[in-house]
Amino acid sequence: MGIKNKITDGYNYFLTLTVIDWINVFTRPEYKYIILDSLTYSQKNKGLIIFAWCLMSNHLHLIAGSKEGFHLSNILRDFKKFTSKEIIRTIQENPQESRKKWMLNRFEFAGKYDNKITNYKFWQEGNESKEIHTNSFLEQKLNYIHDNPVRAEIVARPEDYLYSSARDYSGEKGLLDVVLIE
Repeated sequence: MGIKNKITDGYNYFLTLTVIDWINVFTRPEYKYIILDSLTYSQKNKGLIIFAWCLMSNHLHLIAGSKEGFHLSNILRDFKKFTSKEIIRTIQENPQESRKKWMLNRFEFAGKYDNKITNYKFWQEGNESKEIHTNSFLEQKLNYIHDNPVRAEIVARPEDYLYSSARDYSGEKGLLDVVLIE
C-alpha cells in the first residue's frame, strides 16, 4: 500500500476509493448494490465499522475503522478485490450495458502493465487514506462526504441522496448500518 496510504490499526480514516480513469460505473443500481452488499458483508464478517459513506458515480467515500482484532487495510484489500471481480463479471453479463466494450477495454488497458493484475484493473491504487486525529478534521470530512451529491447537483439536500449516510444523520434509516458520530 505504500507509505502515503499507510493504515495503522486503532485509528479511523477518511478514505476515497476511485474507479480507474474516473469511469462513471455506479450509474446503474446493479453495480451500486455490489458495493453495498460487499460493505454489509465486510461489516458483518470482517470487522468493518462505517461512520459515514457516500457512493458517487465513480468513487466511494468512507469514514471507517475496524473492530479490535481486524485490520482495516486487509478489509479494504479484500473489498476491492471482490468488488472489482464482481463488477467486471456483472458488466460482462449485462445485456443492457451499452458501454460494456468501452469500459472493459479501459479496465483491461489499466491492468495490462500492472504485474499484480491478471486481466482487468477496476480500482485505482491506494485508498487516499487520511487518518482522523481531530474533531474538526472529522467534522470537515463528514460534511464533505455528505455534501458531495449536492455539489454534483444530484440532489438539493444531502439527506435526499439514497447512497449516503446523510440519511442516517438526518434521522432516517439509510441503506447501510452506520455508527453515528455524535
